[in-house]
Amino acid sequence: MLYALTGSVEAGVIYALMALGVYLTFRILDFPDLTVDGSFATGGAVAAVMITNGYSPLLATLGAMLAGCVAGSVTGLLHTKGKINTLLSGIISMIALYSINLRIMGKANTPLLGADTLFTEISSFLSSLQPLSILAAVGVSVLLIKWAIDWFLDTEIGLAIRATGDNTKMIRSFSANTDNMKIIGLSLSNGLVALSGALIAQYQEFADISMGIGIIIIGLASVIMGEAIFGHSSIRRATFAVIGGAIVYRLIIMFALRIGLDPNDLKLLTAFIVVIALVSSRMIDTWKDRRVRTTKEEPLAAAGQGARGESHAET
Repeated sequence: MLYALTGSVEAGVIYALMALGVYLTFRILDFPDLTVDGSFATGGAVAAVMITNGYSPLLATLGAMLAGCVAGSVTGLLHTKGKINTLLSGIISMIALYSINLRIMGKANTPLLGADTLFTEISSFLSSLQPLSILAAVGVSVLLIKWAIDWFLDTEIGLAIRATGDNTKMIRSFSANTDNMKIIGLSLSNGLVALSGALIAQYQEFADISMGIGIIIIGLASVIMGEAIFGHSSIRRATFAVIGGAIVYRLIIMFALRIGLDPNDLKLLTAFIVVIALVSSRMIDTWKDRRVRTTKEEPLAAAGQGARGESHAET
């Protein structure tokens, strides 16, 4: 049980990078990007092929992240320069990446059994922390990336990206190039997704052409569930919530499998989790709005009653 719990948390932390990428497009840019399903597998494919060809795991991981950035940039160019709908531009890139990933690997599956990966190097370097060496190293790395995202979104370019997602017409009126902001945001998002794919491929010791199918739903589940549980009152809290949501999602999957859920039903369970998270989030927001309105109306009602009482006293 402890081994399964530790493994689920480790996988959740790695998937949190993908969820952060989804958060950037889904929440910050307000761009429903389906490229994620393709760029996640691209990250795994590039990392696996480079490692099997003798490159260092770190260089292979960075190469995978760069490939994801390129994929996101293509989606951005299709949308901004090609004037293609947001959903359609992501679908086009996702479909194209399926064939590209097959070209990269040359087959549907690339095993990494026996190869040196980031995780084998981490385990040997932090042997004194076994069996928590991987969790400690990945956890610290993800927190550093979270901090970098928080810092970036507070820079001039980051604020312009946030403004582009909030109100494109307004930020364009201030002479900001919204097309460039969307391309940068999509590139950064898919770079994080590909980085997660590269780490997952090394973690499970194989890259598969189908490893990205439905990954966008997992990302959305992590984002929505994390916001519902941990809140999203600020960027820093929201990015922390996304990481927490990814971990909670993996724990739910682990417990579902432990109680006998058929693995073939995992996608159905994921869809169910997303629906529950969306409905509960909407109900929580409605309840908060009602509380705010009630709080504002009570002083006004009290003031009105006081004024009527004074007028009666004068008469």
